[in-house]
Amino acid sequence: MSLFRFLLTAQNHSALTRAFSFSSSSALNNGIVRLGTDVLPPMSQAVVHNNIVYLSGQIDGTANDIVGQTENVLAKVDKYLAEAGTDKSKLLTSTIWLKDIEKDFGPMNEVWMKWIDPNNKPARATTEATLAKPNLLVEIQVTAVKE
Repeated sequence: MSLFRFLLTAQNHSALTRAFSFSSSSALNNGIVRLGTDVLPPMSQAVVHNNIVYLSGQIDGTANDIVGQTENVLAKVDKYLAEAGTDKSKLLTSTIWLKDIEKDFGPMNEVWMKWIDPNNKPARATTEATLAKPNLLVEIQVTAVKE
């Protein structure tokens, strides 16, 4: 093996080791904090970078109706925002996906309006989508500023 190839291989190994050696709630060298990595293996429930908190889409498969699922999803949003050091009064954006927008938009929006901070409403998009499992009726993703 040439010295050049050895150094290239050693450099790649070192870079890969740094890139993949982080825990679910610790800061990386580049200031990224990942939370909730133990919930679903392929993703983080929240990522914090540069004082911005990015939540993954939150779902609930325990309730059987849109009101219950929306309430449970928003409770998860509150939980992960708090874990990241912020709250719903600092939301920037929200994306809401509904399985059946015609049927479920009204009841979901009633729950949302009771939950949201009326003085700090985020930019929001709501659309209809085929969700990951047939029993899921709503998925909500938010982005917020960290305190």
